[in-house]
This record gives sequence, C-alpha cells and structure tokens, in this order.
Amino acid sequence: MSSTAAPIHADWQPKAIVFDLLTALLDSWTLWDASTPSGTSEEGRRWRHRYLELTFSLPGGSYVPYEDCVRQAAQDVGLPASAPDALIRDWANLKAWPEVARVLPQLRSKGYKLGVVTNCSVRLGTIATQCAEAAASTGADGRFTFDSTMTAEESGFYKPTREAYHALLSKMGVEASDVLFVAGSSGDVQGATDAGMRVVWHNKVGLPKKGSADPIKEAAALQDALSDFL
Repeated sequence: MSSTAAPIHADWQPKAIVFDLLTALLDSWTLWDASTPSGTSEEGRRWRHRYLELTFSLPGGSYVPYEDCVRQAAQDVGLPASAPDALIRDWANLKAWPEVARVLPQLRSKGYKLGVVTNCSVRLGTIATQCAEAAASTGADGRFTFDSTMTAEESGFYKPTREAYHALLSKMGVEASDVLFVAGSSGDVQGATDAGMRVVWHNKVGLPKKGSADPIKEAAALQDALSDFL
C-alpha cells in the first residue's frame, strides 16, 4: 500500500502525539484471530467487525463494559464463549508492531508529549499500554512510559465519539489543535478529525476508508505515517 498525503502547514508541529493503542501500536488482530475456534482471520475479522458495530451503535457512544461488548459480539456471530474467554485470558500476549521499538523513543527524544486513547476497560487498557511500553523500552535509554493514557471506561465514552478524544486533553495540558492523532482505523481518522485534531493513519492491515475525513498521511508502516514528525 502506498502512502497518501493531504496538505499541511509546513510550520505546524504538534505539542502532543496521541495514539490509538490496539491497532496503531499493537497487533491486536492476531490475538482476536487466535482466540477463535479455527484460529483464522475469517472468524476473527467477523467477530471484531461485529464488536465495532456494537460500540458504534451505543447511544452517544456511552461506555458499557468492554468485556460485555466482546462477549456479545462473539455470540452474535456464532462463536462459543471460549473465544472471548481466550481473548481476555491472553490479553497480555498482545504484541507491538515491530517499528514501535524505534519510533516511540525517537518521538520522545524530540520532546513531544505522548499519549494513548483506547477503546477498552481500565484493566485491559493498562495491560495493553504496558505491552506497548515494554516494546518501546527495548529501543529506549531506560524504561519508556507514556505521558498519559485514557481508556473508554475512564472517559465514559467509546471512540469515535468526540468526548473520548477530548477526555485526554486536560490530562496532557494541550488543546485539540495541538494534537497529532495516530489512527489505526478509519473510524479514528474521522473521529479524531471531528474532535479537532490533525490525523495520520497507520493503516497496517489495509483497511478501507470510511467517512469523509482524510488523514495528513496514510501508510502501512508507522515510521512512514509519522515521517514528517520524526
């Protein structure tokens, strides 16, 4: 997949770079697939697509327990309870995309504040954040940690609702116009744009575009999506 770019003011630099956690930084696709009876992307994608439909249909994007959504989605697509049980049990096995170990420390060295907004519970969000931090620490001088994180449970809202993105701003001490959001999905491209943020899309698995918003740049590798800021 080639990179595409939209115009950006050459002198604009973000004060903070905020990431979607489960697709822009972590390969959650593989874990969802592996949790199904067949261990295939056919079952995993169908299950995850239904989960996204459920969260997108919640009134006002208001949070309901993430684990409940995951279990309901599995039931809706005909998967046994063992699938969500396995996903939640093995959550700590989430792996970062290979370039995370180099890119996050490089961004930190440039002085950006770095944060995460993620659609999950506090418990699972903490585990997933630690997976990303552990990967980044292998390429850092010392232990890497994010400046701020925000789960859907903490904010009370699922992305792509505007409030889900804005909940992190006061914690980071920035305005939406100061933020570059690194999306992992088309929903985040639209949602973060609507929230007043500039967006790049790390489209690792080649998801189709949805909505009217265009990212500043779209690329299949994290360093390429962020090349203007590294």
